[in-house]
Amino acid sequence: MSRLQLAKTTGALFIFFSILLNVPYLLLIQNFEYDDILREPTDYILTQFHSGGTGLILTWFVFGLAALLFIPVSALLQKVLGREDTPYLTAATLSGVVSSVLQSVGLMRWVFVIPVLANLYVDPAASAVTRESVAVVFQAVHQYGGVVIGEQIGQLLLTFWTLGVGVAMLKSPLLKPWVGWMGLATVPFLIFGQSELLATVIPSIPTWEVTPVGFILWEIWLIVTGIFLIKAGNKRVAVNPQSLPVKK
Repeated sequence: MSRLQLAKTTGALFIFFSILLNVPYLLLIQNFEYDDILREPTDYILTQFHSGGTGLILTWFVFGLAALLFIPVSALLQKVLGREDTPYLTAATLSGVVSSVLQSVGLMRWVFVIPVLANLYVDPAASAVTRESVAVVFQAVHQYGGVVIGEQIGQLLLTFWTLGVGVAMLKSPLLKPWVGWMGLATVPFLIFGQSELLATVIPSIPTWEVTPVGFILWEIWLIVTGIFLIKAGNKRVAVNPQSLPVKK
């Protein structure tokens, strides 16, 4: 595959990833009150989850698989950018790959762990002790699998990927400098949004509920990047990034 074909394929994959990620997300908003439901009591979450049935489990399964698509997305972009003068780009790509895995693991708890807990919790024959035990296990799984692995570590690594890639884009002949700045502009939202996660264990900490805004802008940035890569021409692809002057 030529570099031009690789750029166009990567661009198409960027756009497909952004759209695919939103399909299960919108279904969860419609059918599971996501993500406001995560702040509800355990009884309400497990009851609502159980009532969602197989369709809800499959929605989470697709969401978890969609997160894994970011692995080829981040790996291919590194090849397309072809920046040998930015050693941090390799580290950023690795962060993107690990972030994809961790966020998928966090999402998959709703597929392989929460259904078991929900069934035990709503079982008419379950005793009060059983329900209390299930609630404790759910809170532990939810906090560790979701907050720690998927959101805290996974999203921090994604933020590092965005920072590294955004800086590398500034001198790329395939993209306008403002595309790189657009990605960098999402970083503060993703960082300050982490305050909500810390507030789950330190309630007194100031919080900034900006993560949803950050991710909306982040996904728009991915689509814009995809469009530029699809429209890339032979001359731009052939240019050596190291030989370019800084764009203004």
